[in-house]
Amino acid sequence: MKGSDLFATYLESRGITHVFELIGGTITYLLDSIQQRTSIRIVSMHHEQGAGFAAEAHARLTGLPGIALATSGPGATNLLTAIGSCHFDSTPAIFVTGQINREERKGDLPLRQLGFQETDIVAMARPITKGAFLVDDPADLPSTLEQAFALALGGRPGPVLLDISMEVQTAEIPWELPEPPASPAAPGGGDGLPGEDSLETFWTAALEDLAVAKRPLILAGGGIRTSGAADTFRPFAAALDVPVVHSLMGVDVLPFEDPLRVGLIGLYGNRWANIALCESDFLLVLGSRLDSRQTGSDTELFRGSRPLYHVDCDRHELNNRIKGCRTLTLELDTFLRHALRHRPPTGDHRPWKDFIDAERARWPDTAEAGVVEGINPNGLMHRLSEASGAAAAFVADVGQHQMWAAQSLQLHGSQRFLTSGGMGAMGFALPAAIGACLASGQQPVVVIAGDGGFQINIQELQTIRRNQLPIKMLVINNHCHGMVRQIQDVAFGARYQSTLWGYDAPAFTAVAAAYGIRSALVAEEAGLEEALRLMWAEPEAPFLLEVVIDTMLNAYPKAMAGRPLSEMESRRDPAQAELTPAAATASEQTLPR
Repeated sequence: MKGSDLFATYLESRGITHVFELIGGTITYLLDSIQQRTSIRIVSMHHEQGAGFAAEAHARLTGLPGIALATSGPGATNLLTAIGSCHFDSTPAIFVTGQINREERKGDLPLRQLGFQETDIVAMARPITKGAFLVDDPADLPSTLEQAFALALGGRPGPVLLDISMEVQTAEIPWELPEPPASPAAPGGGDGLPGEDSLETFWTAALEDLAVAKRPLILAGGGIRTSGAADTFRPFAAALDVPVVHSLMGVDVLPFEDPLRVGLIGLYGNRWANIALCESDFLLVLGSRLDSRQTGSDTELFRGSRPLYHVDCDRHELNNRIKGCRTLTLELDTFLRHALRHRPPTGDHRPWKDFIDAERARWPDTAEAGVVEGINPNGLMHRLSEASGAAAAFVADVGQHQMWAAQSLQLHGSQRFLTSGGMGAMGFALPAAIGACLASGQQPVVVIAGDGGFQINIQELQTIRRNQLPIKMLVINNHCHGMVRQIQDVAFGARYQSTLWGYDAPAFTAVAAAYGIRSALVAEEAGLEEALRLMWAEPEAPFLLEVVIDTMLNAYPKAMAGRPLSEMESRRDPAQAELTPAAATASEQTLPR
């Protein structure tokens, strides 16, 4: 079998239904074989970064590796941001690049380049992949493909790069389709760190501390989704009857209506959720890295004296920044199933829940920005959620709008929330929405982007239009790079270089019209209901809604350096920075002791 045919057949045998690509000379054989020999849908994008982000989102929704292809040289290097995004957010993906013929490469010659578009993409990608391989020998192709899938899906998922030379793509390779691989056994606990507990010891100790806790809390991270454990986590949380806060990557772990769902924690977390986190006397962390945007810079302040239990499949994330945790290296689904079989009687946490509810009422998200001229962005997220019941997923770009979305979206049932976490890549949302839409069987998907981030991969409007994908795009236009402008307010004396000064944006409705996509513009609260109605008037068609907001609006609340997460900046109360810890939270008498 020709190498490119083998590649295509193998992908289909592993359940791959879509590949995302931008054509180039060194991947023409691969794409031709996919088109001729399989039922895999080839989705042609307009930038390799877009192809990578689309593959990433497709993987997050299906659990299968996302597949993106690019040609040698600039095509390959354009994939690097998406590769890094998959690496940092633990997304299984296989990035495939074509490599020029061996005789055209410089080899050991002291040259920068010999052949046209010759680029050592393997060396560039290796630090941000689980494996990066140059496939130069036709005999290596079958085993390398199997290794790529095993690496991408095994343990902590992540990306793999395959750089396949032209000789391998055109060579005749003896091969028989292998049997589908057996599902790997889940690893046991207690073998990750010296002195680490076994699963039984860890959970027994946790139950003992939970039994005496008055203010227990679960912190749900993105690892719950990455490990496919969301369906196990929900009954686990209900069985314990313990309130749940979540990280940015765990927004969709519990639906909005779940009575145990508290809200977002961290640098831009919901104030009431951060207060609950600071006041808790027992914390179980599941699948969260506890990075600085979740804990703040003062790790000892975050750690406190409470019992802290931490479960993750990657032992290197345990007792890393936050020390003194009781840890367990284990796949979350395995842990949760064990815990469900050995759960304690439900404790009486009503006073603790009442305290959290009182803080939620005291600090509503829509009031944090103070009096808003025009459209309140947190209120916009609530209105968008109410109008978007048909959406399979919400995909947020990176910036202030990302924080407003994570704070205030009301996700129901199985609705998903996707964003770029560790990489924090502007331009993620539009192409990622394409992958999410196709992964969900072309159900509607909502994009939430700022005017700055939307322009980075704006060319993918053509991909949406060509494929008639029901993607609803909300572009929040504040005429600046708002997140950095907010930093410049404080750190640079309101000198707005490159955020306001030297920056502008087009008329997005005019751009949408150029791509043949219907659109609307709204700048006042009074017009919002009609604008959202227009967005969903044709559920199966793409639509762009541009919402203009005040340029100087900041994302609030925001944690302050060196202070507890419960003490956050807010325009609602300009003196917030001067509040004492006692004044920043409810009185001691309201806390269950």
